[in-house]
Amino acid sequence: MSSRSPSPNTAALTDDISAGSRAALARAITLVESRRADHQAAARELVQVLLPRTGNAVRVGITGSPGVGKSTTIDALGMYLIEQSHKVAVLAVDPSSARTGGSILGDKTRMARLSHDTNAFIRPSPSSGTLGGVAAKTREAMLLCEAAGFDVILVETVGIGQSETAVCDMTDFFLALMLPGGGDELQGIKKGLVELADMIAINKADGDNIKRANITAADYRGALHLLSPRSEHWHPPVVTYSAISGTGIAELWQKVLDHRRAMIASGEFAARRRDQQVKWMWTMLEQHLMARLRTDPSIRTKVKKLETDVAEGRVAPALAAEQLAEMLT
Repeated sequence: MSSRSPSPNTAALTDDISAGSRAALARAITLVESRRADHQAAARELVQVLLPRTGNAVRVGITGSPGVGKSTTIDALGMYLIEQSHKVAVLAVDPSSARTGGSILGDKTRMARLSHDTNAFIRPSPSSGTLGGVAAKTREAMLLCEAAGFDVILVETVGIGQSETAVCDMTDFFLALMLPGGGDELQGIKKGLVELADMIAINKADGDNIKRANITAADYRGALHLLSPRSEHWHPPVVTYSAISGTGIAELWQKVLDHRRAMIASGEFAARRRDQQVKWMWTMLEQHLMARLRTDPSIRTKVKKLETDVAEGRVAPALAAEQLAEMLT
């Protein structure tokens, strides 16, 4: 007997997600992550039907190098938001998950309070092995969470490589977490990350670290003055906080709300959301085209031959690319 799961009942899933069922939401995200053609078709139908129920959540991207305290920060921020009557979903963009098994699975155990709260939903990224695939699935998962009634979506990135840009392109506010430190840490900061950030937050500003955190914050403020902000309507602030004690968490969230108000008032919020939707469309198209090149039996053999010809120097890469493009028309 076949072990393959049956095609899902998308009508029932739609109703259950709209009613706020966490179990249905988990099943729907699993559907989105599936590589089965019938599941992918069902997932597209599901997202399309639920689309009118999406778009109202506050979408926050959170990045930071390992050890900065992302998990502890998300746990503290999430619990603060739940106390303010919000429902919080935590998603991850982690292209390394295919190799490591998914770091957020370990992080979930460190979000001790949040992972046990019925008003929170934590989901690791799928192990699709490519950043584009992970980001696309996370986008769809975000929409499903919004349709299920979660009004704050926290999207975590591992803080390396292009994952930061991917998360920035799917959220309204991009938060970069940093540690208190001296000049070496500041010199090592990635300029690209700072340019993406809507706010820099220095964690572990507690005990003997408070003075160092304040000095580091002042250094980052100076560095930001040398860079052009993403928006003329918002100049990224630098704040200090402690995820362990909870000090500064309320102020951190207030900055997110201040940014949202400024972006809405200027019209930039709606423009950015529209741009993100169009970028998403093109990303999905690229993935569909690449998938066809890899899986279409009538094309795959020709692709393999072209790869060999290019590798052995018989065909120029530019000509091969042109021939591949013609196969898809």
